[in-house]
This record gives sequence, structure tokens and C-alpha cells, in this order.
Amino acid sequence: MHAASSPGRYTRLLGNLEDATSLDAAVDAAEPLASRLMSQPRIRSLIRGDTTGIPLHTILTDGPFGAWWSAVFLDLFDDDASRRSSQRLVALGVVAAVPTALSGWATWSGKDRPLKRVGIVHAGANAAATAVYIASWRARSRGNHRLGVRLARAGAVLLLVSGFLGGHLSSGRHASGQRALHG
Repeated sequence: MHAASSPGRYTRLLGNLEDATSLDAAVDAAEPLASRLMSQPRIRSLIRGDTTGIPLHTILTDGPFGAWWSAVFLDLFDDDASRRSSQRLVALGVVAAVPTALSGWATWSGKDRPLKRVGIVHAGANAAATAVYIASWRARSRGNHRLGVRLARAGAVLLLVSGFLGGHLSSGRHASGQRALHG
């Protein structure tokens, strides 16, 4: 019985985000830059995945997510090699987050207003996760591995939230009952 009610809660949450006009100022602020990313036909074609059939952002998310989740896994082991490897993976995830974010913003520019609102929250969760992983890397590089591990676990929670929202964005369906205007 509880499991059956969960999808309804998530649908309501997503619908509330889609309808949150309080996010419109952030949408309006981000639109010019995101639109510029898609202004060149070759870049637009690459980002949309015209050749591969898969949007570039969908492919690139495996970089930071894979690196950061691998670091969280290696943090379960308390040997020097695992510590060094997890610190490197955290750094790799931070570097990989940059092109992933740019491709995400470009893809976002083609969404309608309700999905752009969800995208703003998705981007905020990603930015927060990236900041937490930067802090994790800094703690680790300064010899405070325990703090780095705790920060990485907090970052992983943010990644779960972001991934949930990103999945909704990539589906292109609306939870609030509104129809997509385009892309």
C-alpha cells in the first residue's frame, strides 16, 4: 500500500516544481546564456545527439556520476591506495562536471517553461553536489580523509536528487498535466 502511493507523491512534487512560478526569475536569468550555447548549428546538432541518437548531456553525465559514485565505493576501504584513488576520482568528477553542465544548459534551452523550472532545481542540486565534492577533494588533499568521505556521502545524496530530476527532464513528460509546447 505504501509503495503504491509513492509514485503519486513524486508526481505531485514534480508537478509542484513545474508550476513554481517563483523559479521564473532564475529561468529568465539563465535563458540568454543557455540559448547562446545552442546558437551554432554544429554545436546544436552535437548537443542534441543528431548523429548518435542520444543527447550529449545524457552521455556526459556518466563522467561525474561514475567518478563520484566510484569514490564513494572506494571510501568503504581504509587502505592508502583506495584513499588516493578516491581522491583522484573526486577530482575527475569535478572536472567532468563542467562539460556536463554546459551540455545540460544547452539541452535545457529547448525545454518549455514548466520543465525549465524543474531544470533550474536540477542544476542547483548539481551545483551544490559539485561544490560539496570540491570541498571533499580539498579536505582529502589536506589530509582530512574522514571529512572528505563524509562530504562525498553528502554529495551522493545531492546526486540522487539531481538524477531523479534529470530523469524527469529527459522524459519530456509533464507531471503537472500541462502539455509540452516544444522539445
